Amino acid sequence: MQRRHFLRQSGIALAAASTGALAGCARNPALGAPAAASATPPPSPVARLSSGIREIAPIRASVDRITGVYVCTRPFRAAGPRIETERFDHKTIVHNYGHGGAGWSLSWGSGTLAVKLARETGAKEIGVIGCGALGLTSAILAQRAGHSVRIYAKELPPDVYSMRASGVWSPESRICDAAHADAFGDRWEEMTRTSHRMYQSLLGLPGGPIEWIDGYALSDVPWGETNTVVPDEPLYPDLHARVRDLTPRGVDLAPGTHPFPQAYARRYTTMMFNISTYARLLLAEFREAGGKVEVREFHEPRELMKLPERTLINATGYGARALFKDESIVPVRGQTARLIPQPEVDYGLYLVNLSVVPRSDGILVQVLGDTGNYDNSDTTPDRKVSEAAVEELGAMVARMRRA
Repeated sequence: MQRRHFLRQSGIALAAASTGALAGCARNPALGAPAAASATPPPSPVARLSSGIREIAPIRASVDRITGVYVCTRPFRAAGPRIETERFDHKTIVHNYGHGGAGWSLSWGSGTLAVKLARETGAKEIGVIGCGALGLTSAILAQRAGHSVRIYAKELPPDVYSMRASGVWSPESRICDAAHADAFGDRWEEMTRTSHRMYQSLLGLPGGPIEWIDGYALSDVPWGETNTVVPDEPLYPDLHARVRDLTPRGVDLAPGTHPFPQAYARRYTTMMFNISTYARLLLAEFREAGGKVEVREFHEPRELMKLPERTLINATGYGARALFKDESIVPVRGQTARLIPQPEVDYGLYLVNLSVVPRSDGILVQVLGDTGNYDNSDTTPDRKVSEAAVEELGAMVARMRRA
C-alpha cells in the first residue's frame, strides 16, 4: 500500500510533510537490474544515530524472506466517500464506502456519521453489509449506541481486501480529488479527528493493535527538488493543514547523524495498525457484545430486501461498484510484499520509490509512485515487481553505516 502531494497520501504525510513533499515517485533507473537474492549480506551490528542516540537494526531484505505478495483495490471516489441514506422499497440503506486508501484511518469517524444516519430511522436492529475496516467499526459503533447488529459478508478477516492494506495512518490517501477538496474538507476533518481520538484510546493494548512508530524519509536530492508526480492519477488535495496538530512534526537529520546512504534524511512519527491483531480485536468485541455474523453474498440490491433488518449500513467498499452499479468508484490497485517479521525492526522507511512498514505480522514493502494502478481492478500479484523492490531495499541496507 499520486501526483504532487504523493507521500501525503501514503501514510507519513501528517507526521513528516510539514515542510513540503518528502520523496519522489519514479523508479531510479540507475539501480539497473535487481541483484541476486544471495547478494544481500547477513545482518551486521546495528547502526547508530547521533553517537548512539538511536539504534537502527538492519532489515533482512532478500527475496527468500518474502512470505507473500498481496494486491488490493482501493475504492476511490472523486467526490470523497459516499456517506448518505437511500431508500429501497421498505428498507433504508446507509451507504458508507469509497474511502480510497484511507479506510482504516477514517473508519471510526466515517462509522460515526453512518451510525448517526442509521439511528435517525428509529430502527432497533441494524444490518451491516461488509466485514472490512468500515463494516466492523460501523457495527461496533451501532452496538455501542444500543442497537442489535448483524453483519452480512461474503468474506471475513483475514480474507477481506482491507486486510491487505499497508497499515499506516493515512487519512488523506486517495480520499478525493483536488476539485472536491473545498466541499469535502470539513467532513474529512471531522472524520479524521474522530478517528484519531478513538485510536488514542486503543494504544497500549495487548498485542499492540495500534502503535506510534518512528520512521525515516530518505532522498538523494533536497526535498523541494523531488519528483512527486504520478502522471496517470488525479490531482489529490493537500488537507494536512487542517489537522497539523494531531501528529508530531518531522525532523531533518544533519549529514553524519544518520546511518543511511542518502544525503537527506527526515525522521517522522506516525501511527501504525498491526492489522491482523487489530481486526481480530474488532471482530472479538463485536461478537462478545452479542453481534452475529452471517456469511452471504449479494449480487443486486433487491436481494437485500429479504433481510430482516429494515435499516442497513452498506460498507462493501469496492464491492459497491458492482452491487449498486456505482460507476463513480474507481479501483486503484495496490501491491505489497511481506517479509518475515523482525521484532527488532521498529521503524518505517520512505525511499524515493519504496515504503517500508514494520508490522508485527511481517515487514511490508510497497512500491510507490508506479503507474498503471488507477482504474485497474486486476488483483493478480506481480511477484517480480515486489522482488525487485525488496532487492532495491536490500541494496540500500547493505550501504548503511554500521556501529
